[in-house]
Amino acid sequence: MGEHEADEVHDRFQENDDSEHVERSSDFNLSMASPPILSVALPSNTGRVLSIQSHTVHGYVGNKSAVFPLQLLGYDVDPINSVQFSNHTGYPTFKGQVLDGQQLWDLVEGLAANNLLYYTHLLTGYIGSVTFLNMVLQVVEKLRLKNPELVYVCDPVMGDEGKLYVPEELVSIYREKVVHVASMLTPNQFEIEQLTGSRIVSEKDALKACNKLHAAGTSKVIVTSICIDDKFMLIGSHQKLRDSLLNSSR
Repeated sequence: MGEHEADEVHDRFQENDDSEHVERSSDFNLSMASPPILSVALPSNTGRVLSIQSHTVHGYVGNKSAVFPLQLLGYDVDPINSVQFSNHTGYPTFKGQVLDGQQLWDLVEGLAANNLLYYTHLLTGYIGSVTFLNMVLQVVEKLRLKNPELVYVCDPVMGDEGKLYVPEELVSIYREKVVHVASMLTPNQFEIEQLTGSRIVSEKDALKACNKLHAAGTSKVIVTSICIDDKFMLIGSHQKLRDSLLNSSR
């Protein structure tokens, strides 16, 4: 190889080295760039759900049982875990963490700061602290400022078969505050008794209890499990207007 040819080869290698350096620098700059701002446009006509419920490592309750089915139905779901437990509270023992109200508000403020706080539905389930439940009420107010048509579906998880498995102080908050702002309530038999102060031993008693919740402001009530005369049933009740007659169906 002559001296002139050697110089050309050297120049080509030098050009390739420079080009490779530029490409790598470009890749590095892209990786360090700020992520794109996500659009709040709805992915479908179904809607966007903020789901505030429990999370367990073992088992399928709370957000682990709600998020995936809602996604299959076409909803865009953002979960907030009110607690993170090893397993649900029906076991002899459980370990984990309980979020407080300020921690919930921090998450909501983070969404708001990025213009991500538009939802068509709010779903709440198991809540483990008084401050958290009180903050949920503020979240409802904040979401309805963005979307007055927000549908708030509340599963007032408190207990079952005569036993509470949440702090007792939560009962009065559900009864005195939450029932006034929820669009739909889905209590079991024990929980609707706690919400209304009524003893339910018949289907008629259950419908009267539903009517009390309608009078408080909730238009739809589904009693998810009720045992009368050793028979289990589900009772749904819908009142379109506060002053209208109660329409109920089983």
